[in-house]
Amino acid sequence: MMEAHSFADGVYRLNPVGVVARYEALLRVSKALALHKSLADLIHALAAHLHSVVPFDYLAVVLHDPATDEMQLYVLEPADLPLPGVLRMPVAAGGPAAIVWQTQRATVIPLERDVPLVPALEYIRALGRTVTSWLPLTTAHGRLGVLSFGASDAIDYPPDAMAFMEQVASHVAVALDNALNFDQARRFERELRGERDRLDLLLQVNNLLVSELDHATLLRAVSDVLNRVVRHDYVSVAIYDEAQRGLRLRHTYDVKRGISSHDLVWPVDRSPAGVTFHRRLPSVFDRAEIEAFDPAGRQALGSDEMQRLCCLPLVSRHGVIGTLNVASSDRGAFAKDAIDLMLQMSVQIGIAVDNAIAYQAIEERRDHLLEENQYLEREIELEHKFDEIIGGGTALKRVLQEVETVAPTDATVLLLGETGTGKELIARAIHRLSPRHRRVFVRFSGAALPTSLFESELFGYEKGAFTSATTSRIGRLEVADGGTLFLDEVGDIPGEIQPKLLRVLQEREFERLGSTRTRRVDVRVIAATNRDLDAMVEEESFRRDLFYRLNVFPIRIPPLSARADDIPALARHFVARHARRMRRSEPSIPPPVLQALRDWHWPGNIRELENVIERAVILSRGPTLQLPDDLLQRRPRPQLMALPPAARPPTLEEIERESIIRALRESGGVVGGPAGAAARLGLKRTTLQSMMGKLGIRRPGY
Repeated sequence: MMEAHSFADGVYRLNPVGVVARYEALLRVSKALALHKSLADLIHALAAHLHSVVPFDYLAVVLHDPATDEMQLYVLEPADLPLPGVLRMPVAAGGPAAIVWQTQRATVIPLERDVPLVPALEYIRALGRTVTSWLPLTTAHGRLGVLSFGASDAIDYPPDAMAFMEQVASHVAVALDNALNFDQARRFERELRGERDRLDLLLQVNNLLVSELDHATLLRAVSDVLNRVVRHDYVSVAIYDEAQRGLRLRHTYDVKRGISSHDLVWPVDRSPAGVTFHRRLPSVFDRAEIEAFDPAGRQALGSDEMQRLCCLPLVSRHGVIGTLNVASSDRGAFAKDAIDLMLQMSVQIGIAVDNAIAYQAIEERRDHLLEENQYLEREIELEHKFDEIIGGGTALKRVLQEVETVAPTDATVLLLGETGTGKELIARAIHRLSPRHRRVFVRFSGAALPTSLFESELFGYEKGAFTSATTSRIGRLEVADGGTLFLDEVGDIPGEIQPKLLRVLQEREFERLGSTRTRRVDVRVIAATNRDLDAMVEEESFRRDLFYRLNVFPIRIPPLSARADDIPALARHFVARHARRMRRSEPSIPPPVLQALRDWHWPGNIRELENVIERAVILSRGPTLQLPDDLLQRRPRPQLMALPPAARPPTLEEIERESIIRALRESGGVVGGPAGAAARLGLKRTTLQSMMGKLGIRRPGY
């Protein structure tokens, strides 16, 4: 086998056999890099692996630090090279690494003698190198940094070699991205472990009361401890809620009836517990005094059998956090010595309650971090349909101007447009340009989900909420806390869920399925639909007030039929993408093919265009892209004919109806499947069925 590279005539060249060998070596290197999970392990192995696919005398990896906006040197090979004087450089200071990272353009720089150079290039030339190559390290999730290498021989890197090097850089970028995410996940684990270890230490130094971390079981333990001091029939703990300006009661324990769950707020000025909280002193009330309080202030204070009530302030390291409420059916209960003992015990009880609250918060934070981490891992595995927004036509520019206008605000955005127009891509662009861009972007689509599953997925659920709910789980809404929630197919939200979503938009409050506890979230909502919400409002299938809340800033995404000028750029983008993925040479697109693509009206929009291009790349064997015969024979974009003055042009609904009926007839009435009407139109089967129902298309009408 011939060598994969040579340096004849001072030029780095690839011969045909060598190309195959290099790509086979690149595949082996990619698999080897994937085995290194942590960034430290990957960095140690990077240079050794790359030597088998790329000729170089020095190699450097420079990564961008988002926290400081600096380019930082992470790898320098060989290891015996002297380090440069500066290891970190602000992006604003320029230099080849910052420029390539910003422009995302690979570059080759000859290091000629007696030519002034910037410090980074002066350093490389001082090492005896004569040429250096700089390539961006970028994945679908962002720009990581720059890969740089060069040689001491007087060589150049021609376009074919640079194309191969860009493939090398893309594999290195994926490995680096995975390593960075792995390190981030490990940091989360260490943070959670640290919090849990701190809590475990507290539990070890506390007594039986402090060992109970569940509010409900804690009440039972409190009752057992109090029973050693005074006989009683009822115990509850009320915690002050700053937002409600009252004492919130979640559980009560009745010696005869057991634990009961509540979600009540006692007013501070009209309840026995509130009076005690305000005085910061223990208080005892007989039955008549209890009855004199406002009914809202004496709810869930035990049955009518309770004759005396003792309320004690609960003190923790944070001050008075609430009250301990103990009731008895004995009219002589709670003598002074018993109250003194209970007051001393209330300090331990206050610590136990405070620990239970802290533990619950940590558990919820842990669940949130784990769920967010799992969601981010799923996002990493997800191949998005676009790496960037392609096109520069007037219609797209209008959309992008609206995106730039609304992104810095926290306003709710409603994206309107046909299926396949890239609504999720626009939503992600809004998130990236918003102040929330450092937090998570969560996508949720309720299409075809039953109501119960829709609610549990969006809002989360508590243990025991339904048969299979063996543990509690946070929903997408809590995962998106602090970030952006993208509600796709918002027109498919069940009617029963719409009031709950409206409450989230208005009050930023919700309850998990099976819970009465109100939770608050700080989330920006971006909704999208391909349905006519105005018509749904008129039909009363969509709430008018919810529509108004979603329609704060509507952006209408134009269909591909209105973006004919963007079709060539999109086509070239998809050709390049799928040729790279299939490891083929990128075919050029001849003018007749471009014209055929421009002439088609693309009912499936950008998704249909990409599918057509992918199929054409598969079928093309020569240097030019060839459309299949059935695509070339498609009728051109429908043009509006000149109509007599009295004639009426067809409505959009009539055009849609005719297109769907024609596709159904061509598919023999089959809706789904690779040869079905949905595939012909570039739509999802469920979307087509929804449109058929809306337009009243049924057998045997087609």
